[in-house]
Amino acid sequence: MLDLATVGLAFLLIFPAELPDKTFIATLVLSTRYRRVAVWLGVAAAFAVQTAIAVAAGGLLSLLPQRLVLGVTFVLFVAGAVLMLISGLRARGTERSIEDAVAEEFEEAAAARAGAGASLLRVAGVSFLVLFTAEWGDLSQILTAGLAARTGDPWAVYLGAWLALITVAGIAVLVGGWLQ
Repeated sequence: MLDLATVGLAFLLIFPAELPDKTFIATLVLSTRYRRVAVWLGVAAAFAVQTAIAVAAGGLLSLLPQRLVLGVTFVLFVAGAVLMLISGLRARGTERSIEDAVAEEFEEAAAARAGAGASLLRVAGVSFLVLFTAEWGDLSQILTAGLAARTGDPWAVYLGAWLALITVAGIAVLVGGWLQ
């Protein structure tokens, strides 16, 4: 039987973690360029696969000794923090000129006009690939894996996490449509 408390817990943990995330921004940008329904369908499919991977990883994590999992998690978080710090310091010195920014805006507008006629399947495929790639190692994926390992209820965690992810994607699509 599906535990609705675990579904709700997964939703409540994943939803706020995903709002300020790069996948929210990517979905928003895609929805300003392409048909919103196709973007949302592609993103929802990507989240379905990524959530399944996270839940499966959580199940595998629960089989390992806790000290090993904690040690590997610590090393991964420290390495990620160092990489983010280094990339942030490198990016500080690479400001763009106003002319470059204006030229980029014109290119993006032209791409948006060109993308308006793309097929539903093509847009969904592009959206799937963008989000599937961006979601690897994401906070929501790690939270989902941890929750699946901790609760022992993979189906409830899957459902709650996926519903949170597609809800955030729906908000991003609506905002993207409004901005367009």
